[in-house]
Amino acid sequence: QLQLVESGGGLVQPGGSLRLSCAASGFSLDNYAIGWFRQAPGKEREGVSCISSSDGSTYYADSVKGRFTISRDNAKNTVFLQMNSLKPEDTAVYYCAAGRTILSLKNGYWGQGTQVTVSS
Repeated sequence: QLQLVESGGGLVQPGGSLRLSCAASGFSLDNYAIGWFRQAPGKEREGVSCISSSDGSTYYADSVKGRFTISRDNAKNTVFLQMNSLKPEDTAVYYCAAGRTILSLKNGYWGQGTQVTVSS
């Protein structure tokens, strides 16, 4: 069974850090582009960051640039999202997705999401 499982979410104070993990089972992430998306209550889902399968190029939304870092560990079949200097507006459910290309992420495999809450 092909599956993505996110973990690492939680409650953190503004300015704090979290590291999200996206672990794959049933397939290898080596040949897949991976993206992180988030959806806050009452808002549309938005792309946060992605990493290509070909050359490891990374991309970030302007709102997280300089604060978030995406990385992949193919040996662990896992992709990470390091989130630093968190702000209340980062509060959302975070999802990872895998696709053959970055453009096909939305039609690829999705995890169930992990809640991130930034609040004092």
